[in-house]
Amino acid sequence: MNDESTALIVIDVQNDFCPGGALEVGEGDRIVPVCNRLMARYPLCVLTQDWHPREHFSFAANHDGAEPFGTIEAPYGTQVLWPVHCVQGTEGAAFHKDLETTRAHMIVRKGFRPHIDSYSAFFENDQKTPTGLDGYLKDLGVKRLVMLGLATDFCVHDSAVDAVKLGYPVTLVEDGCRGIDLDGSLAAAVADMKEKGVAFATSDAL
Repeated sequence: MNDESTALIVIDVQNDFCPGGALEVGEGDRIVPVCNRLMARYPLCVLTQDWHPREHFSFAANHDGAEPFGTIEAPYGTQVLWPVHCVQGTEGAAFHKDLETTRAHMIVRKGFRPHIDSYSAFFENDQKTPTGLDGYLKDLGVKRLVMLGLATDFCVHDSAVDAVKLGYPVTLVEDGCRGIDLDGSLAAAVADMKEKGVAFATSDAL
């Protein structure tokens, strides 16, 4: 499957999502060797990067009296309020130091619009505003996607589901993902991806 018609999408392997980060995902750093191993095998690799302005409306700190992991209603639906994370130009927004970023052919930055969050590699959370990744992949003749990264139940889930909607067969690398798991969100995300046709495999099987 690792030919020129298959792209590897590595999602948000950034310091703030790794242990010690502002929005750490348990064992998030454990996936870095898996990412590097697969990036060496696929001829086309794309990295995504959360890239928020400090005033981003999804940060609980920007709402009086709000606590992290609460929710508000945004024009496009329910929005989780996050701790301040992946602020543009900060160390927290940087990729994990051991991630071999020189292998990437494209970096998609998302979440930079102050009034809309962006989990997916393909669309902002309004499901209308594109990131440009779909056009990039189609221009290069990409037909299939392999995905891994952080976090399984948010950015990975939304990226995989959107990719399927756009017509790509998607394989999720199980040992290359970790989840946040807010009130059962991890199990729900996995079930939803499977229902919508996302395939699951280990890195050794690819």
